[in-house]
Amino acid sequence: MSATPKPRAKVSEREARQVAEDAREQDWRKPSFAKELFLGRFRLDLVHPHPVPADEAARRGEAFLAQMRDFCETKIDSARIEREARIPDETVNGLKELGAFGMKIDTKYGGLGLTQVYYNKALALVGSASPAIGALLSAHQSIGVPQPLKMFGTQEQKDAFLPRCARTDISAFLLTEPDVGSDPARLATTAVPDGDDYVLDGVKLWTTNGVVADLLVVMARVPRSEGHKGGITAFVVEAAAEGITVENRNAFMGLRGLENGVTRFHRVRVPAANRIGPEGAGLKIALTTLNTGRLSLPAMCVGAGKWCLKIAREWSAAREQWGKPVAFHEAVGAKISFIAATTFALEAVLDLSSQMADEDRNDIRIEAALAKLYGSEMACLMADELVQIRGGRGFETAESLAARGERAVPAEQILRDLRINRIFEGSTEIMHLLIAREAVDAHLSVAGALIDPDTSLADKAKAGARAGGFYAKWLPKLVAGPGQLPRSYAEFHPAGHPDLSGHLRYVERAARKLARTTFYAMSRWQGRMETKQGFLGRIVDIGAELFAMSAACVRAELLRTTEEHGREAYQLADVFCRQARIRADELFARLWTNTDDLDHTVVKGVLSGTYTWLEQGVVDPSGEGPWIADTTPGASQRENVHRPIR
Repeated sequence: MSATPKPRAKVSEREARQVAEDAREQDWRKPSFAKELFLGRFRLDLVHPHPVPADEAARRGEAFLAQMRDFCETKIDSARIEREARIPDETVNGLKELGAFGMKIDTKYGGLGLTQVYYNKALALVGSASPAIGALLSAHQSIGVPQPLKMFGTQEQKDAFLPRCARTDISAFLLTEPDVGSDPARLATTAVPDGDDYVLDGVKLWTTNGVVADLLVVMARVPRSEGHKGGITAFVVEAAAEGITVENRNAFMGLRGLENGVTRFHRVRVPAANRIGPEGAGLKIALTTLNTGRLSLPAMCVGAGKWCLKIAREWSAAREQWGKPVAFHEAVGAKISFIAATTFALEAVLDLSSQMADEDRNDIRIEAALAKLYGSEMACLMADELVQIRGGRGFETAESLAARGERAVPAEQILRDLRINRIFEGSTEIMHLLIAREAVDAHLSVAGALIDPDTSLADKAKAGARAGGFYAKWLPKLVAGPGQLPRSYAEFHPAGHPDLSGHLRYVERAARKLARTTFYAMSRWQGRMETKQGFLGRIVDIGAELFAMSAACVRAELLRTTEEHGREAYQLADVFCRQARIRADELFARLWTNTDDLDHTVVKGVLSGTYTWLEQGVVDPSGEGPWIADTTPGASQRENVHRPIR
């Protein structure tokens, strides 16, 4: 390996944004409830009546859930996984025999062919037994080989790889690099054409499942040359191929059984037949795969919420202070109410988004992103509240609790395990920007040229004419709507139940207010809008609350008409919506009353050293070494820790 690190190619902010923009799905061929919501149009008809699975899909799904539950209760030792920081091979092999690695793979390839709804229910179930196993199964089939092949693979690729993924092989997804996170324009791993092959060189970081994987989806940059368009391209790569070294198995604060590593490619030959899609389509394939793949994270967040609610209920009834169970002290009761209401809403968001994915009538790219964003944030809050409810026992490990004779409740573990979900598959900050870009797509389509500094005056004039026509029709519709009519959505106020119609009227009014606010901000900041990340984040968070409120109300009505818990569902939906409205109103206020500009001033001072005096009086226990590891291409100098499971 070269002793001198290879210098990174410089990529401007504009170039980086262009790479991300080119990878977006440009068209909206199907309706989107969330997209309409951000435009001020509350299209309840797109989600109500709540879609439901087909009878046969439900029958097969429920049958598998019963098998999975038995496996979780009898074959998964979560304490052992936490203690040994590894999922036992026999557990992985048991999951293979059960068919869990092929849940989303079509039956003709040996998979179970479950719907998105039941796949997510299975992930919630197994993730409650062991979040590390949930991550193993999710990474394998939500972003690993099966999903991109299902959407973009050739028939030959499907025939070759999907049967393996369904029963025997584990797959991983390799995009991130030590110096490349959410900015793929700086991707350094290369795939150089050589006859009928490509030759891969580079280093990939945080390769979930990479330590034990048999098959890899690798994103690499193909250089432009004669006959080759070039660009970021996706490949299926055999993990045992010559030149691949898993150099490290990474360890984390949570998900201790995660098989996540660092993988080096040195002159690895990959057949051109293993390329997924055309050259240059890799990033688009990755983002499109994530449109539904992201739903796996909120699935496990729902499972975590259900477990938090169970423990909060049992503990708060057993623990007495000052003459009564702690649940009946208002300070604790408020936390329990938050956990119960939020769990109901998260399940509503997940089931609605998943069923829409199954029906394929709507474009759910924003809904899935909102589900991931909202689920990961709220689950962390619920787990934190559970730790607080448990008090000192919440901070104590399950092993320590058991050692002194108490129930081994891993409350602190669930908090650690959930924390990564705010970073996995797009951090909260990146999700804010991604969703915001989609939310303002209609505006940029008609008026983007007006705020683009590189657009000619002639093109600006044409764009101005288009924008004038669009806004002349759109803006008047934001003035009034059904949310101002007291009888709107009356079917959500059945006799003997809490009134949810008022919450839906709030959503309709708030959606129009959100759209007006977004338009005003674009008019005010124009080309600088993309730099207002604090503002955009709050816009997205408001949209997430409105989406969750809508899903909760629609789910409550579904349960009222089809299940025996309708009244209780209405109660939970009502409480959740009241809590969400408080959060949304606060976010609306913070759009214009905040410290964003002052924060920027302080940041400049921090980075320039103005406040280094504030750091005095402590020692830094950090070890030596570079902030970012060297990824200069070359042969590995480390032992290969790759260990396929058979």
